[in-house]
Amino acid sequence: MTVQPVVEDAISHLAALTAQRDREMLDVSLAQGVLELLSVTSVGVYRLVGRDDEPRHWLCSGLARRGQLTVSDPPWVDLESLPPLAAYPMRASVLDSRLLEQAELSEEVTEPGLRHVTVLPLLVEVGLPGVLEVWSEKPLSLQSLRPIQTLLKVFGNFQNLLESSQRDALTGLLNRQTFDATFLKASMPVTADAYQVPAGERRSVPATGYWLGVVDIDHFKKVNDGFGHLIGDEVLVLVARIMRQSFRHYDRLYRFGGEEFVILLRGGTEVDAMGAFERFRKNVESYPFPQINRVTVSVGFTEIEHKDTPNVSFSRADQGVYQAKHQGRNQVLCYEALVREGVLKSEDTHVGDVELF
Repeated sequence: MTVQPVVEDAISHLAALTAQRDREMLDVSLAQGVLELLSVTSVGVYRLVGRDDEPRHWLCSGLARRGQLTVSDPPWVDLESLPPLAAYPMRASVLDSRLLEQAELSEEVTEPGLRHVTVLPLLVEVGLPGVLEVWSEKPLSLQSLRPIQTLLKVFGNFQNLLESSQRDALTGLLNRQTFDATFLKASMPVTADAYQVPAGERRSVPATGYWLGVVDIDHFKKVNDGFGHLIGDEVLVLVARIMRQSFRHYDRLYRFGGEEFVILLRGGTEVDAMGAFERFRKNVESYPFPQINRVTVSVGFTEIEHKDTPNVSFSRADQGVYQAKHQGRNQVLCYEALVREGVLKSEDTHVGDVELF
């Protein structure tokens, strides 16, 4: 294999990668591209998921094998069903050293074409840390890997730019601009083959369906007026941190601006959703905020229907927030429950643009 054709192919694949704006598909495209560039048996992209204060697990975000469709773990897979960090010490070592490693396995314990493994770090500053794992029949030369290492450097820079453009600068949560695209996925029926699990690996996933929650910090204007905007910003950062600790790694967390946050909760029943949002509300209420000491939130949520647009679903959840503020704040209300109880009418069109302080 000569270097020049590989370099040209790498540039071509790089152009295709940087045209991708769907974060979940970016790693799938990377795995498929490297497989074609190196003509190896298998290429996998693995990311570490989970909070910093809990055990981390490996998520397969892209697995390409010769003659097979490229697959990935569902983005909403439960952590407990994923391999723990310690299960793959070579991946962990590469992440720690940020240097590639290679190993040869005995013929007795490998499948055909899976005797040599090369693991390279994905050098990212924003987003989930990860590795690229390449399996081949013969060892890969450093010469053949140089274009791949260059590709990964540019890929890392592109991922950093993409992640930064999709996140709120203050809290690090997803921003308003990324909401609509994710919402469209949430409002579409999920088929059994929407995501494929890597061969030989078992995964458990929660029930399909999404719940949309709108969060508003109570009396936030008083915080800014009484303590200043620096303290107000600190409250926003801490609320965002509590959100990350309260919800699962695959739930989507957004800051829409000001003191308003949005959550796309994956799976479960109305009771499950109420439990998740109520847990978050209690975590905020019990947190000792510096100087202010106590902060509370009002939450409204609704089930996302297939016919929904982002504005329609948001409007229903926002009615729950509006009602929670009328009833005393610091509570979680479900739109569907309010309709069943006769508090709201299903045809109500109020968008909740009135803030009560």
